[in-house]
Amino acid sequence: MAQDLSIATEFMAKISRSGSIDPLASSDLTLAQEGRIRVAYAPFDHVATNARLVIVGITPGLSQATVALAAARQHFANSVDLEEALRRAKLTASFSGTLRSNLVAMLDSIGVHGLFDLKTTADLFTPGAEHVHFTSALRYPVFVDGKNYNGTPEMLKTPILRQMIDTHLAEEAALLPQALWLPLGPKAEMALQHLASRGLLEKSRILAGLPHPSGANGERIVVFLGKKDADQASRQTRPGPLLTAYKTLRKQISTLKGR
Repeated sequence: MAQDLSIATEFMAKISRSGSIDPLASSDLTLAQEGRIRVAYAPFDHVATNARLVIVGITPGLSQATVALAAARQHFANSVDLEEALRRAKLTASFSGTLRSNLVAMLDSIGVHGLFDLKTTADLFTPGAEHVHFTSALRYPVFVDGKNYNGTPEMLKTPILRQMIDTHLAEEAALLPQALWLPLGPKAEMALQHLASRGLLEKSRILAGLPHPSGANGERIVVFLGKKDADQASRQTRPGPLLTAYKTLRKQISTLKGR
């Protein structure tokens, strides 16, 4: 299956001609609009088709979109072909430092490294290898009243947003059927479960329940990893669901490995 790059082709031509690449201010970048909601184009089209792991957020934010747009325009101006310009622009989105360390620790703890015959899932992050694909439930930046979309209104109950899931995210699911899909938070998970309910994504490949790897989520991560006893955790951490998720994910990975 070849990826549809018609949207990228249209908007990259606009970007090369436009004086402004501000996702909020430039009408040339408007992809869709409905009431308070505006979807802007930014070059997050590239799909790493060799990926074994897909990390799914909600939607790109304004700062991330602005950096990617500037990178794409520069590459396009230097006569880099469309697909390569999109690939390079996407690489401006990094997942490093504490985020990566926490994620690797949790993935290793549930056995993902063994599923992929690796010593550690840190090896997935080899520069240039594209074994990890970064994406969003809503591929292109979404703004509500001029601010970054934060999950409200609910994407599956909002036609303009649900269509993005049913087209762009569904396309990525079709291109990466053998990957593991890691949603960062319940909003992204709802989008993946929606695709699974439509038969577009295998439910057993969704890593539901893994804590967000943010450093601000530290206590939940150490409880998940068994480095802190549940009875010593704060009430807000809710250790019970975390321990249940750990057991479920271990079993899920073991089942996939046994196929």
